[in-house]
Amino acid sequence: MAGRLYVVGDIHGCAAELETLIGALPLAGGDRLAFVGDYIDRGPAVRAVIDLLLALRAREELDTVFLRGNHEDMCLAWLGRGGQWGESWMMNGAPATLASYGVPLSLDGPRAAEYLPPAHLAFLEGLVPWHVADRFLLVHAGVRPGRALEQQTLDDLLWIREEFIHEPHDLPHTVVFGHTPRREILVHLPYKIGIDTGCVYGGRLTAIELTEGVVYQVARGERQVRQRALGVTRTPPTPRP
Repeated sequence: MAGRLYVVGDIHGCAAELETLIGALPLAGGDRLAFVGDYIDRGPAVRAVIDLLLALRAREELDTVFLRGNHEDMCLAWLGRGGQWGESWMMNGAPATLASYGVPLSLDGPRAAEYLPPAHLAFLEGLVPWHVADRFLLVHAGVRPGRALEQQTLDDLLWIREEFIHEPHDLPHTVVFGHTPRREILVHLPYKIGIDTGCVYGGRLTAIELTEGVVYQVARGERQVRQRALGVTRTPPTPRP
């Protein structure tokens, strides 16, 4: 890669924090800015988040990558536009997303889709399941250990937790993922780096610059971004018995 690689964790409708975080990143021409999914649900400003992401995608000097999270997948399924587990979406943060678009909760999925701007629907439908950048593999939730990348199922890429987090894998990449919120970044090299630090739950929104190993974080409700080195001394997960 010619530029640096930045990856942003789960956003969940935290538009103010996203705007603050992106504004503090020293982005330059040729840099790649990637997102691991879960832009929608639970937080108060989903529509504003998607608007911000679309504006970033329009910046010609940046190479942007947007992964699909399990929440986007559920949303699309409920709207009748592909995806899985649409019947579970209402129990997983959908009301906040619908409210941000002014969608009455009495509507069914196909009628609710009419309230979303076409550019937002196209954005959601165009999200990718994974992205490889040099030695890093970016996914939303993780991978199934013991399987080649081409054999991974979308269900695992979007939903897996303990089976991935508590075990090493044999892919030739460090997997960078979100999905499972933690108080701190999970660093278990060379296998994985977890960057969902639970902003919507009162934690922080995290971006990590992987080329040089720099962490940028903003706490929920704050407008100050803190920067530090990634470090590699955190205790790896304990294997399951």
